[in-house]
Amino acid sequence: MISISSAQLNALLVAFVWPLARILAFVMSAPVFSNRGLPLRMRVALAIMITLIVAPTLGPPPQIDPGSLNGLLILAQQIVIGLALGFAVRIVFVAVEMAGDLAGLQMGLGYATFFDPQSAGQIPVVGQFLGLVATLAFLAMDGHLQMVYLLSRSFSTLPLSAAPLEAPTYLMLAHWGTEIFRAGVLLAMPLLAALLIANLALGVLTRAAPQLNLFAVGFPLTLALGLIMLSLALPFFSPTLERLFEDGFATMLRITGR
Repeated sequence: MISISSAQLNALLVAFVWPLARILAFVMSAPVFSNRGLPLRMRVALAIMITLIVAPTLGPPPQIDPGSLNGLLILAQQIVIGLALGFAVRIVFVAVEMAGDLAGLQMGLGYATFFDPQSAGQIPVVGQFLGLVATLAFLAMDGHLQMVYLLSRSFSTLPLSAAPLEAPTYLMLAHWGTEIFRAGVLLAMPLLAALLIANLALGVLTRAAPQLNLFAVGFPLTLALGLIMLSLALPFFSPTLERLFEDGFATMLRITGR
């Protein structure tokens, strides 16, 4: 008969549960993995599979009772680290969707929305389209595998402990969050510039011919011009998206202290 003491059981729980908390928090927050189109059971199974691969490579865990206060603090710390790592790359996709929102608003498609399972809300159609383009580009450059690799490397620089993340890490994440607005405007700039010129021309035309029905002429014109500019600008999105993804991976490395 095999007997397991409470100390041995705690050691087994510590060696598996604490890494699982970080990995599961990452899977639930990182792009692609956190897509709500994937069943919850599949995401949990993926986190467990990654944990089973990573856990044997880790060093001996702290000899702390997982049910004690220090054990719960370590558990909470792993959740925070996993969420921070996933948030670092999630910002890039939010910036791309914001670019689509700005472009769609200027094109007159601000009310054309679809349900987005990722955010569980309504998102403009142009933003959803650019989000799908960014997801395909991310998968094409094996970004999902790169994220898993950086996640596994994080255990060597941020081992299992109750030591909290340093304040500069949170400040760095806050500054990285400003990339949403900068990158969003940068990606949408070609469409915004073309539509601004079109709106100025329509304004001059309306002043020159007041009897002209601006709504009957302006909406099809801005919509057609926006679609043309979007099709012309898409081939140039790849270098910008690749740079943003690399910046997201670099942010993950800075979070882990490398």
